[in-house]
Amino acid sequence: MSSPNSPNRFNEEGATFAVRGSETPDLDAGVAAIRNVLKTLPARPGVYRMQDARGDVLYVGKARALKNRVANYTQPAKLSNRLRRMIAQTRGMTVVTTNNEAEALLLEAQLIKRFRPAYNVLLRDDKSFPYILLRGDHDFPRVQLHRGARRAKGDYFGPFAGAGQVRKTLNALQKLFLLRSCTDGFFNTRDRPCLLYQIRRCSAPCVDRIDKAGYEELVSDARDFLMGKSTKVQAKLGEQMQAAAETLDFELAAVLRDRLKALTFIQGSQAINAEGVGDADIFALAAKQGQIGIQAFFIRGGQNWGHRAFFPAHTAEVPDEEVLTQFLMQFYEEVPPPRTVLIDRDLPECDVVAQALGERAGFKVEISRPQRGARRKLMEQAERNAVEALDRRMAESTTQARILREIADLFGLAEPPDRIEVYDNSHIQGTSAVGAMIVAGPEGFRKGQYRKFNIKSAATDDDFAMMREVFTRRFARAQEEDPDRDRGVWPDLVLIDGGKGQLNAARAVLEEMGIEDVCLVGVAKGPHHGREGREVFHLMDGSERMLPTNAAALFHIQKLRDEVHRFAIGAHRAKRAKAIGASPLDEVPGIGPARKKALLMHFGTARAVRGASLDDLKKAPGVSAAVAQQVHDFYHPG
Repeated sequence: MSSPNSPNRFNEEGATFAVRGSETPDLDAGVAAIRNVLKTLPARPGVYRMQDARGDVLYVGKARALKNRVANYTQPAKLSNRLRRMIAQTRGMTVVTTNNEAEALLLEAQLIKRFRPAYNVLLRDDKSFPYILLRGDHDFPRVQLHRGARRAKGDYFGPFAGAGQVRKTLNALQKLFLLRSCTDGFFNTRDRPCLLYQIRRCSAPCVDRIDKAGYEELVSDARDFLMGKSTKVQAKLGEQMQAAAETLDFELAAVLRDRLKALTFIQGSQAINAEGVGDADIFALAAKQGQIGIQAFFIRGGQNWGHRAFFPAHTAEVPDEEVLTQFLMQFYEEVPPPRTVLIDRDLPECDVVAQALGERAGFKVEISRPQRGARRKLMEQAERNAVEALDRRMAESTTQARILREIADLFGLAEPPDRIEVYDNSHIQGTSAVGAMIVAGPEGFRKGQYRKFNIKSAATDDDFAMMREVFTRRFARAQEEDPDRDRGVWPDLVLIDGGKGQLNAARAVLEEMGIEDVCLVGVAKGPHHGREGREVFHLMDGSERMLPTNAAALFHIQKLRDEVHRFAIGAHRAKRAKAIGASPLDEVPGIGPARKKALLMHFGTARAVRGASLDDLKKAPGVSAAVAQQVHDFYHPG
């Protein structure tokens, strides 16, 4: 059987039903479309998708008995306004049956993540969680921060709430266990210890200042520490320090003393006392004035690995218990669940959620609401943090709404902008040119919607031509994918980093496409170049605007401009680094990394490979006659 995370698992086991009807968005037509599907539904567990006339997914739901659950939608008078609006847009359904309700819950979370439906509670967080990776593919393992897929061999510890918490822990590991953090390439080329050895942050295995057995002992201690066995590590360090003092090896005793002090400091600096909890995630929900915030604490091995606040979207008219259920399933779609999940309220489907998470994790997961003791104290702290985080969010939202209204007034918009796009280009004398687009809304940056554009056709020493190419590609795609502008991907306001030239280049592109209702604004430095707060805004009618240096709207636009600078420069640096590592041999078809390395090691340079005769190419180790012929023919056609 395929893995629980495989998207094909349920489709193979289930069956699909679909119907299409009238495109008039009214309640009766929606009910009729649902009734047509209802005739074919079994009373089995499964997942259903509500779709509009274009086939876009409106809602994903799961059911213990599909026929009974979907039948509820044929009686809209008993449903909330939110669900009635959904039914009015429904013109078709797709249904997949599963073996049980837990499988349906897993599939529901997968489909919500895939389709991002407008009527589902959505976990709106585009950041992957960082882990600490203790590599296992080297005689002297490296300890490092890790994000993304777990392809490297080694032990992964996490999740941590953020990179800052990981760096703090990595810093502690360096002080305590003197593990290397350098890359393998740096490690292999050292002939003397680096600065980290001098400041007692590394044991310098690169130059044999410690043997393999001694380093393995440090790695074992670090693994124990990350697994929550800090008391064991503390006792061991204390014994070693005492033994060194007794043998009058005071230098070693001082080193061990400093490591012991670092461990004691770390233990005392924990924001919360999670001793005895083991591995657990703690979630508390706060609701106020129609908004919901969820506070998460991550505890691993009795250590606090940070906390983060989440603010799910589309929670209006949804019961708090359903919001928390949907949040848990979507949260653990990416993050492996621990054995214990603590929540601040009872869930109607708690057993099913626990079963589903257990299937995903491969072991039993317990979900409980703590009533007393240390766990209850942790929950109370999470509840306080949830309320405080929601209060801060609401205060920021109020301020943000006022700022957006000021921006709308400044640029003559009818309504405060919901989607702001900001554009910039980055290159060095025309090389490795990229265009960048960031997106922001009332809730802040929408990093999942950022885009970079590798400049293809424009002259890379012509900023105006590059801006024309970026806008042509961006809005041609928008016209193709969303001609009716009802998917929320069209901007209400476009800010361009630059003056009249860049603004006119972008405007010309939109005029050629027949797009005349997108507000474009050029953001340029004012008469006092280099001084913050003197930006000039160039409008499409040729007028200019400036704001007082203490205006909140100006600060917000500067923040947007700085973010697009950061993103553009980062994309440019990544492209430049890739170009630096490229080789002319990359152009030869059929030459992979191994053969390219063999040719370069034998001939020394790519130019020498190009000038080599066929006989010389055949002599290169690891290069077959066929490959030699292929390389020779590529450089000497005919």
